[in-house]
Amino acid sequence: MFYPLDIIMIPLQIFLFCFTIYFFIIGFFGLVVFREKKITTPEKKFACLIAAHNEQAVVGHLVKNLQELDYPKELYDIYVIADNCTDDTAKVSREAGAIVCERFDPERKTKGYALDWMFAKLFDMEKDMEKPYDAVCIFDADNLVHPRFLIEMNHHLMKGAKIIQGFLDAKNPYDSWVSATFALSFWVIDYLIHQAKTNLGLSAVLGGTGMCITTEVLKRHGWRANCLVEDMEFTMKSLVEGIKTTWAVDAIIYDEKPLTFMQSWYQRKRWAQGQFDVAHRFIPKLLKEGIKQRSIPILDGCLYLIQPYFLMFTAFFILMGYIQVFYGQQIYTSIYSFMPNHLMTAITIIQYLLPMIILIKMRAKWKAWLYIPLYQVFIYSWLPIVFLGFIHRNEHEWSHTKHTQAVSYDQFIGGRK
Repeated sequence: MFYPLDIIMIPLQIFLFCFTIYFFIIGFFGLVVFREKKITTPEKKFACLIAAHNEQAVVGHLVKNLQELDYPKELYDIYVIADNCTDDTAKVSREAGAIVCERFDPERKTKGYALDWMFAKLFDMEKDMEKPYDAVCIFDADNLVHPRFLIEMNHHLMKGAKIIQGFLDAKNPYDSWVSATFALSFWVIDYLIHQAKTNLGLSAVLGGTGMCITTEVLKRHGWRANCLVEDMEFTMKSLVEGIKTTWAVDAIIYDEKPLTFMQSWYQRKRWAQGQFDVAHRFIPKLLKEGIKQRSIPILDGCLYLIQPYFLMFTAFFILMGYIQVFYGQQIYTSIYSFMPNHLMTAITIIQYLLPMIILIKMRAKWKAWLYIPLYQVFIYSWLPIVFLGFIHRNEHEWSHTKHTQAVSYDQFIGGRK
């Protein structure tokens, strides 16, 4: 029987099903990490940049952490961008040993503008240097960094990588159910997207911190990524130009996750706004270049940008399901009723099984396992967030997340054992 709503609902269901299967298939390739012989001889010179806005509570620990990396001190410098700060971020950073560059521009507050300003300043400084920088590494002020981070980045640069993203781990995965589920979602992305795409020869995506970009790329193509998700904007801008993002699974950064649901709500709303903005501008470009160059990595980047639309359409589909139940009779055809029951059962089981596999791979504490039921709550809470992100996609007001986890790297590692 044909229903008038089938004109909308059948194509929608086909899209949702195909998109789900596509990411399920890709995700399985991320369950294996292929090890390679590492280049361990330090050669590349780095500028380590810390973007900081009112981060006096945490920035000093990161500066001291970076000073203790397993890399020759003459081959990297630490800079703090004290961006529109009204606290003692600059003072704390100087006392910790960083080179501080203060920026005041109330009209352009986002991290993207701060980085653009800093890159220009950095390249001007290089004129007086005997050895210029080969790459810049970008961190958020609340981070802690694994001692071998620069060794790993050096390895990938020596192999020819131009843009690299490190492994995004959590600084506080056991502090609350929100930080725990937030951490798990990042671990899932690390393996089921970044590692999976690396294994398939596709492009990873920059994650905002733990990023490494060659100065060659920055000088040739510029940064010019100033929206609410400058990392994704730069990823897609580079991918259009044929430059993939490399994944460095052993270059680990520990990022502070939100403790409360509302903190995570506002942070994710900002991400959703920025993702819709980037998707609107770059999907046509990626589609055009992908077809023109017959490039699967570029076309895959286009599919990655469709994700917020996928979530929004999923929310609409769920809403229509509730309306149908409330109405008391069928108002559209469900394509899932024509599919084998074992296929739908398998998809449902895998949806719950994969996060558990990731917890095993991360050797997570038993406490993390208690939050598994709440992980699905966290994931489905994305549905209203993407609707708000779509409605407010043209707004560019920065929402700052306050960070309070002021611990040294030694204290942090000791607490995880």
